[in-house]
Amino acid sequence: MGFWKSLFSSSETASGASGRSAAENGAIATEPRIIFSTDREIDLYELEELCDAVGWARRPLKKVKKALHHSFLVVSMWEDRGAKRRLIGFARATSDCAFNATIWDVVVHPEYQSRGLGKALMKFTIKKLKSEDISNITLFADPQVIDFYRRLGFMLDPEGIKGMFWYPE
Repeated sequence: MGFWKSLFSSSETASGASGRSAAENGAIATEPRIIFSTDREIDLYELEELCDAVGWARRPLKKVKKALHHSFLVVSMWEDRGAKRRLIGFARATSDCAFNATIWDVVVHPEYQSRGLGKALMKFTIKKLKSEDISNITLFADPQVIDFYRRLGFMLDPEGIKGMFWYPE
């Protein structure tokens, strides 16, 4: 339980269940830690590999870079094994910087899904948005992940769909 409790402490680093690395416990191998970062300087090729792993369509890297630059919040989730770090999750949010934020591009590498890490990524993202006094958080979800977001407290618009979309012809 210490692992999950440490995910939401004031530190942005989470380590194994004991809170100590394998090296501190006398083991040779380094126990992996999950680290969250809000640094928006992400290797775009690593991010592209993560998105490829879940089957997302490729987007022009120039546009991805621009989207990151203009996002209110960028959250990356890393597996840290000492000298080796691997990008395993990502989310970002846009905002009016006062009342509203919309979460975009939530992704967790398939090898790390069904371990509670998507939930941890979303809780970290929501916590960061709430710490900026954002009170209205929205997102768009594909049908196959609606239940995931419902379990995190999101709901479909109770008054019906208020959102509207415009797409170029």
